[in-house]
Amino acid sequence: MTMNPNWKSLATIALASALAGCATTAEPVINGLPPAPVTANGETAPVGTGRADAADDPAIWVDPANPNRALIIATDKKAGIHVYDLAGKDIAFIKGGLVNNVDVAGNIIVASDRNDGVNAHLAVFRLDPAKPSLTALGRAASGTGEAYGFCLAKTAPGAPLTAALIIKDGTVRVGTLTVTDGAAPSFTTRWEHKIPTQSEGCVFDGDTLYVGEEDAGIWELKQNGAAATARMVAPVDNQRLVADVEGLATIDHKGQRYLLASSQGDNAYAIFKLPSMDYVGRFAITPGKFGATSDTDGIEAVAGNFGADYPDGLFLAQDGDNAPKAQNFKLVRWDIIAAALGL
Repeated sequence: MTMNPNWKSLATIALASALAGCATTAEPVINGLPPAPVTANGETAPVGTGRADAADDPAIWVDPANPNRALIIATDKKAGIHVYDLAGKDIAFIKGGLVNNVDVAGNIIVASDRNDGVNAHLAVFRLDPAKPSLTALGRAASGTGEAYGFCLAKTAPGAPLTAALIIKDGTVRVGTLTVTDGAAPSFTTRWEHKIPTQSEGCVFDGDTLYVGEEDAGIWELKQNGAAATARMVAPVDNQRLVADVEGLATIDHKGQRYLLASSQGDNAYAIFKLPSMDYVGRFAITPGKFGATSDTDGIEAVAGNFGADYPDGLFLAQDGDNAPKAQNFKLVRWDIIAAALGL
């Protein structure tokens, strides 16, 4: 067989062209809009599980008798639930195994319970803020599937709790969580909706539920009988939101309500006005005394005066890389974020 003396060069060119073609089509171009930089004003002690993706979701308990006092409730999704003060000190912990997302209503703490991957449960605890300590009240069966995302609607003290449980496959169940002394907690589904793919972050704004579909964007769900009317209100566009869309939170500022979302793919946080979902801007927690954040899962925000360190509210973000220590949660003054975005 006669060989073309240039066959190696031709083959190399062909291979390079093929690889170049693959490189240009393999992943979308990410060109996130530049985020306003802010630095953290504090951080929590690391969660107990080291060298693992363990810290996940925070919530904020505000003392009804003293609105200037708050505690941070946060999950180590491989071990249980931590309670931190606003200085970041770990002041209480309760074992819970695989608990993922967490929320607070009064002194009731509820987390999505993944200990059974076939049947979903909600793990319910009572906070004693004076000690402080957490007491397990039991698990509420919540249908089939792996429990994943979770959030509670804001309700009046003593009113039934409205809870949203997100199954890992995108199934959303909204119902009534009943917690009474001397009885096991129970969950009754009122309506259900299936989001196409894996979803986790959620937050209520009144009767409206916002859910983050990780690869696609933010959905708005409104009850429609036993189902929901759903519309995509903030798609992943690699500018405002870069997949994964993770934690969601709301906050009131100067008479306007805002929705915040973790744009995990580029380590930023996007802000939208409610209920219009008009885009406001983005910010990022950049290196400083307490480090930057990256790969953020859960977030939380609350308005209020929590003393000199947080005089106009607080933003919390899970930090996916707190090396060399285990993952933790970063705290940022809300007024600094608002100023950076001109709110």
